[in-house]
Amino acid sequence: MWKVVWATLLLLATVCAQRGYAKETKGAPKVGHVSVVIVGGTGDLAKKYLWQGFFHLYANQVSSGYSFSFYGGGLLPKDKATPFLFEALKGVVCPRELSVERCALVKEQFLKLAEYWQLKTSEDYQALGKHLTEQLTQEGIVEAGRLFYLSVPAFAYADIAERINNSCRPTDGAWLRVVLEKPFGHDFSSAQLLSTQLGTSLKDEEMYRIDHYLGKQVVSKILPFRRENSKHLDPIWNKHHIERVEIVLKETLDARGTVWSQKTEHFIFYVRLRMCSNPIYKTVMVPVTSPVTRCLIYPTFVTGRIPFYDQYGVIRDVIQNHLTEVMTLLTMGLPANLSDVKEVLRNKLKIFSALQHLDRNCATIGQYQNYNLEVQEELNKTKEYYSLTPTFAGIMVHIDIAQYEKMPIILTSGKMLDERLGYARILFKNDIFCVQSHNSVHCKPKQIVFYFGHGTLQYPAILVSKNLFKPDLMDTEWKEITEHKDVSVLGMPISDYYVLTPTVQREAYAELISHIFQGRKDSFISTENLLASWGFWTPLLHGLAKTSPRLYPGGADNGNMLDFKLLGREVTFANEAVVMIPQDHMGGSGAESFQVMQGKYRSAEMVSAWPEELIVRLAADLQASAEKAVREGGRFHLALSGGSSPLALFQRLARHHYSFPWRDTHVWMVDERCVPLTELDSNFRTLHDHLLQHVKMPYFNIHPMPVQMNQRLCVEEDSGALLYERDINQLVNASSFHFVLLGVGYDGHTASLFPGSKLDAHGDSLVALTESPAKPHQRMSLTLRAINQAQKVGVLVMGKSKHELVTQLSRVKDNPNKWPITGIRPTSGRLVWYIDYDALLG
Repeated sequence: MWKVVWATLLLLATVCAQRGYAKETKGAPKVGHVSVVIVGGTGDLAKKYLWQGFFHLYANQVSSGYSFSFYGGGLLPKDKATPFLFEALKGVVCPRELSVERCALVKEQFLKLAEYWQLKTSEDYQALGKHLTEQLTQEGIVEAGRLFYLSVPAFAYADIAERINNSCRPTDGAWLRVVLEKPFGHDFSSAQLLSTQLGTSLKDEEMYRIDHYLGKQVVSKILPFRRENSKHLDPIWNKHHIERVEIVLKETLDARGTVWSQKTEHFIFYVRLRMCSNPIYKTVMVPVTSPVTRCLIYPTFVTGRIPFYDQYGVIRDVIQNHLTEVMTLLTMGLPANLSDVKEVLRNKLKIFSALQHLDRNCATIGQYQNYNLEVQEELNKTKEYYSLTPTFAGIMVHIDIAQYEKMPIILTSGKMLDERLGYARILFKNDIFCVQSHNSVHCKPKQIVFYFGHGTLQYPAILVSKNLFKPDLMDTEWKEITEHKDVSVLGMPISDYYVLTPTVQREAYAELISHIFQGRKDSFISTENLLASWGFWTPLLHGLAKTSPRLYPGGADNGNMLDFKLLGREVTFANEAVVMIPQDHMGGSGAESFQVMQGKYRSAEMVSAWPEELIVRLAADLQASAEKAVREGGRFHLALSGGSSPLALFQRLARHHYSFPWRDTHVWMVDERCVPLTELDSNFRTLHDHLLQHVKMPYFNIHPMPVQMNQRLCVEEDSGALLYERDINQLVNASSFHFVLLGVGYDGHTASLFPGSKLDAHGDSLVALTESPAKPHQRMSLTLRAINQAQKVGVLVMGKSKHELVTQLSRVKDNPNKWPITGIRPTSGRLVWYIDYDALLG
């Protein structure tokens, strides 16, 4: 401990006069000793960023009365790992403000305060905790706090947090701060589980989930920029003026890592190494504890990042976290107090709650051509193995609030692209039409660019096109650049922008480490924020899980292969590309497998195709029926059932059938759960969210079932079923719907007519209250009589899980009480089965 005291006194005497080293620390409870432990301290992240960040923290805070000790923790024994640690520590660079002499002194003392500590077992953590406490007691130094930075895989967090809680908590009055690196889970359920596990050992205020993008100077200035320039932005920060928002992160590297990382030292992993006896690089599988690692020559070996990346892919790796955080900062309501962490979080959560559901049609995905070979090599897969992990994604997001309604937000990222670049661009609509002077500044795009760095500009900046407004300087830490090099940014010469840039550039991790020390939580991910983000992205990830990505060569050779276009709410690649995929991954034997097939099923008409093609055909049939009905009688009466099967149909109708005669269409419900219509379980709520709110239809043409009357649900005395039947009799000619769309359940039920329901008891009724074996038990449903009076009935059956049912139904006789779907026999209309190949063929 004497080295801590001596180093502190010496530095107090020599550097307190230096400008920038006498700042008061806000948020820390008291001045005293701080112990910093980086678990994974010899890994790639620690070497590149963490030790540098903690060195800057040390240099900035030691003269304020704090003393420090630093520990690089890991799984290897001390004698083996210490050389790796000090190899990393020697690479730290001093802040620019320090003179050469001061730099040498500060760096020398920092090295003396650091040591390696093996942290492999519970006993190791107990020994560390005892060591930290004994140091304080022996020297009589007051403890300010302990900071643990977990630069390890997320699955290890819970065990390490438990050991810190049991053995390494600081003395009374001192703080504990535990930093967690992403990824925070793999999807919503795993993130929720991880949060629960961590919550048993750590308090919420003790956890700092780090997203280094929030430490980037440009990203951290998005909200202040919006506030300082609100007089210009408030009138135009909406759907009427913004054409679209783009948030882009492009990388030129592939998915492999470049330096060995302690994060995987406890795995059996793949390394490119140079053996002592053979100076030839080779890929082998070897555990770190193996004797062969004694012959590894540091740093000439690397571990691939493929084992991690192949589980996560580009969306989980950077879009769900980095780009999503930028999106919320750009679109959230401005808090009254930018430093109010709770208000900022509330405003972010409002955005998450308003994000429209994503499905596979909202995204395009790609994979660079060599990726699958890298996976086969590093994961020891056979040549037949085919990874569907995307390395590129282009995604369109919409926010369902009036300010941004129908305004597209594009999030895109990829590896092996043409340049390294990150930015967020707000592209405004240009309401000026230039008749002659097309080079005039007024004819050029109006845009604000939050430029994260790299690319042609090479430095972080906020750029505002000169035909928009002149931005106000936010504070003395930012400056305007008026002399420019001959470069362009996003297609415009730099001279066409007002350019603001930080006076002093600071690294993101150094910024965030400073915030952690100060106890600031405004730049970190809360539990609520994390789960809201995963809740939004998980459905898309599951929807894309079996989608084959477009292959691209990488770099400049990509050309326009990855360009995508926006069609309503759908994203598609702008150019056709031939992608060769083995037939056994396609589920078909040739081009004919993708054609629509017509035939017979249960003595009725059948249309079958792959899912996408089947939905296209069904939507076309619906529109044809609608146009015929309107042409002949002026009205089209359509009855739709609930469930998940028709969702793709609803989206297809909303996005592609703009000529559908919605104004002359009446939409009825086939069945409804006895829940309030605003709840997610309501069939009408699903229909509204996926179809009705996206089409122009008179509200009095929409007929939800009256399941809630007199502030109660499906009570027979309220006569809701009779009321709906009366409406059908009054509005629908001869009570005969033009088209009824049904699904079929695994037990053979259709609408809300279930096996054993004594369907004969409904008699001549058109609507009845029924009972479901699943919650919510009470339902309202059209009866067999109402359905069979229709002019056309379609039954939609999709998915491999329905194959056994389809096979069974093909063999059974009509028995509506046991198989209600067999009771669908239109009196004078047509029955058409729409069955996809997965359900038909299995």
